[in-house]
Amino acid sequence: MATSLYKKVGLASLIMSASILASRIIGLVREMVIAHVGGATGIVDAYQVSFVIPEILNHVVASGFLSITFIPIFANYLAQGREDEGWRVFSIVMTHFGLLLLVLIGVAVIFADGLVTLLAPGLTEAPLKAAAVRMTRVIIPAQFFFFTGGLFTAVQFAKERFALPALAPLVYNLGIIIGGLALGPLIGMEAFSWGVLVGAFVGNFALQFIGARRVGMPLYVNLDWRHPALRTYIKLTLPLMLGLTMMFSTEIFLKFFGSYLDRGGIAGLNYGLRIMLMLVAFFGQAVGVASFPYLARLAAEKKITDMARLLDDTLRYLTLVIPLAVCVMVLRREVVAVLFQHGRFDAAATEMTASLLVYLLLGAFAFAAQTVVVRGFYALQNTLFPAIFSTLGVIVSLPFFIAGTHYLGTQGVALAISISATLQVFLLYGLWNRRIANPHGWQLIRFIGKVTLITIPLGVLCECLRIDLSIFFSGSLIGSLTMIAVISVIFGAMFIAAAYAFKLEELRHVVGLLKSRIKR
Repeated sequence: MATSLYKKVGLASLIMSASILASRIIGLVREMVIAHVGGATGIVDAYQVSFVIPEILNHVVASGFLSITFIPIFANYLAQGREDEGWRVFSIVMTHFGLLLLVLIGVAVIFADGLVTLLAPGLTEAPLKAAAVRMTRVIIPAQFFFFTGGLFTAVQFAKERFALPALAPLVYNLGIIIGGLALGPLIGMEAFSWGVLVGAFVGNFALQFIGARRVGMPLYVNLDWRHPALRTYIKLTLPLMLGLTMMFSTEIFLKFFGSYLDRGGIAGLNYGLRIMLMLVAFFGQAVGVASFPYLARLAAEKKITDMARLLDDTLRYLTLVIPLAVCVMVLRREVVAVLFQHGRFDAAATEMTASLLVYLLLGAFAFAAQTVVVRGFYALQNTLFPAIFSTLGVIVSLPFFIAGTHYLGTQGVALAISISATLQVFLLYGLWNRRIANPHGWQLIRFIGKVTLITIPLGVLCECLRIDLSIFFSGSLIGSLTMIAVISVIFGAMFIAAAYAFKLEELRHVVGLLKSRIKR
């Protein structure tokens, strides 16, 4: 494969990584503000439940499939020199799915009460349920902004423009923070839901509209439902709707099963999940999003071997999530305390969230890898197989959610989330290797196993060291920060030494890239 392609992917990944890191930092600030205002309490549970219906609409219709399904279609038109026809298809998709979404939004707003009862049946306290319903109705219309922004983003990605899409999550999170701080004294937790609506409009709609216009997007309504590309798009999208819903089922299950647990359980799971997903987003989401247009182009050019190599190489770099996850496991209490222990978030909430974080981090690599593997299928315009196997993974993991909730409570839900993600990515990657006859799949699996075997003993050593050092460090903010710094440096040094000793070439390459950047 041409070196220039890897350079483009690397540059795009760098842009997306910087954006996602900034967004996740702002996202953590958002969660810190929420923790300060609401702690790990029932009203925060209600706030998290209010996202269930909007999240389903978002993943199913609003934005989940748009940048995934539409990019290969639009890229094909660009490769054929038929850009005008590509924009025509864009307008057709925008018109028909936009109208569909507006209808679904109206239905969801009207029946929000019953839908909340269905999806969070354990939330039976009248004040909490009423608050969840009100916040749900505020957040649901934001899905139209995610929908339009998803298409605006797709055409920017297809044109290899990443700057404004990179700002979307940053602005969105800022909107939530500002809304919560500005209106919080007046209406409490409901202020954050209004921040969601404003953030989605500015970051996901307005900015992306500007970006799409800059790359040539025309603006007109097209009701041509007979166009063959629309039928192709629907054919690709229908299974993808199911597949994405299954992929993000962990968030739905978290709130469904969490609603039966002690109040504050959903909040604790969410705080822990945000920490874990920060690692996932910085690596998996950034690399997955950045590499997808290039995977789509290779697919359009029938370069399947190059596709397989690019995807496997991407997954190799994602194994860096494993040592990072283990390091955060060791520092779980200190990380949670630094981020959230203030305001109404007390020491008891810290202990609960830290215990959940360990189980959630077990699935960190699976979450990261999943974002990449599915995009290999989507680049080939194959949405059916990911949908089927993601559904199978969810079905197989469902008993773990039921048993985990019954026997381990909140920790059981956290463990089931990791098991579900691991099962899904295992099934999907196995299918990927069979479909494209990838001869190097087992090499990647052995490499992942190698990294894991190296990392686990280092984690055990650092956990023992942390216990010993805890005698010298109090539970203060300074003490927690010092512990994080000391353990992170020691863990990082040991991992780098082990990686070089066991010849992990990917790490050497990353270090080389960093050195070259510094020299520049």
